[in-house]
Amino acid sequence: MRTIILGPQRFMTTAGTALRSLGVDGPVATVNAGWEEREDDVGELDSVLGGRTRHLRLYHRMLDVITKDEAFASAALAFRDRHEDLMALYRLRLHKAMEGVYAVQRRPPSPSGEAFGALDDAVEGVRRLDDWYSRELRDLYRELDAAAPLESSDVVGWHRGELEAALRDSAVLVLTGGHVGTLLRALRLFALRVPDELPVIAWSAGAMALTERVVLFHDFGPRGASEAEVYDRGLGRVRGVVALPHARRRLQLEDRERCAVMARRFTEQHCVLLDDGTALELRPDGGLPRGARILGLDGAVHEVVPR
Repeated sequence: MRTIILGPQRFMTTAGTALRSLGVDGPVATVNAGWEEREDDVGELDSVLGGRTRHLRLYHRMLDVITKDEAFASAALAFRDRHEDLMALYRLRLHKAMEGVYAVQRRPPSPSGEAFGALDDAVEGVRRLDDWYSRELRDLYRELDAAAPLESSDVVGWHRGELEAALRDSAVLVLTGGHVGTLLRALRLFALRVPDELPVIAWSAGAMALTERVVLFHDFGPRGASEAEVYDRGLGRVRGVVALPHARRRLQLEDRERCAVMARRFTEQHCVLLDDGTALELRPDGGLPRGARILGLDGAVHEVVPR
């Protein structure tokens, strides 16, 4: 199983090189759904990938399903509203929980020097909140599946059949960037299952979608820093990784205390920085290659040195 995750491709600096490194011939299937209405704006992508692209057009296929399957459209709208309500509650609780973490972290040392494990417990409280949100979201998905079983939808079945055939005949799958929420919805709707033997190249939202758990983050948003939040589950092809595209532009990497909290919060995964020019081919065992940049528990950026 060969998987390559890249940094942002604003100027398509590494995508072509990554494709050539695979040494394969044949069509390149692309998923560009994260760009929504601009999904078909693929001139540069076609050029970089050698003119052998096969665009799967998941976003336009999703619009087709919504237009033709009223039961799914109604259930999807209800799901969207309930998901927004859940996210609002999660963000409210997350903000308060993270305030507590930072308050403990910045408290002056006690005269005895004893910390009593307060920071670890505070971070564990945030993890429990992340788990609560994930469980509630899983329940929402179950209700959506019950309200509009996709297996009974003729239009979904038709699109799934076409997509399965396209993947069977492709030499590589490429997942691009854009809006990660839209990308995940399209991947879920069509149950896009990527065979282990099919090489995958992904960047930005596409790289996030390959992981087990998609985490949103932005320390320099229009309203100031926002806390990293668990958003949704991904395809799970890339395990043990929280993908952080545009890390230099979106993370306060000089604030080691803040970065240390993030690394401790997602301690079961590596927080991997995906900046311009980054190209990481996962090892055969799924691990990160030498040189991958990750956030350490000390809040500093470290490079992976495989054992």
